[in-house]
Amino acid sequence: MTEHTRRRYRSELRQENAQATRQRIADAARTLMLDRGYAATTMADVAQAAGVAVQTLYTSCPGGKPGLAKLVYDVTLAGDGQLVPQAERPQVHAIIAEPDPVRKLFLFAEMAVDIYARIGPVHRVLRSAASGGGLTDLMAETEQQRRTGSRGPAEHLAQVGALRPGLAVDRAADQIYVLTSIELFERLVEGCGWSLADCHDWLARTLADALLAPDPSTSDS
Repeated sequence: MTEHTRRRYRSELRQENAQATRQRIADAARTLMLDRGYAATTMADVAQAAGVAVQTLYTSCPGGKPGLAKLVYDVTLAGDGQLVPQAERPQVHAIIAEPDPVRKLFLFAEMAVDIYARIGPVHRVLRSAASGGGLTDLMAETEQQRRTGSRGPAEHLAQVGALRPGLAVDRAADQIYVLTSIELFERLVEGCGWSLADCHDWLARTLADALLAPDPSTSDS
């Protein structure tokens, strides 16, 4: 084994260990926050539950407890502790590779509902904490990220020529942003008794109706 190979191996091992530590911390903190609430969850309790030193917790979560909340949010949103942007994950690649615009939005709706199923309970806990002033900046940041992220699928639809004629990318992004909001899913599931499958079917149809150019094959001759 060459020195370069050994260095690369050690670097990859450190990265894997760091990701595993992030995952343990996020899992422990999420469990405690969902059980006790944000305010009653202490850094010491999370460190103990994760099996790490308190100093390790602060190193992994810059900014103290708000940093811990951000770690929980980010890992839960992604579904794992890997530092891989959402745009580079397999579900997004599958959406981009799909040639049929209706099918694209079916897959996108599936991803959006999957994300809601993961992040919904965490979002509610952190939103409640933010209402007391503790996490206002974090929730504003995550909401801005979500709005910015809504532009990606709108631009992609425009690039492949699938966007409804006359519909600007900005306006399409606004509709995606609103239709995939956590609060909207909460009302459908908790207020209206919808299942996640119901949400997926509705979202896929609504996005297609709102965003896509009419299919010539279905128009009147």
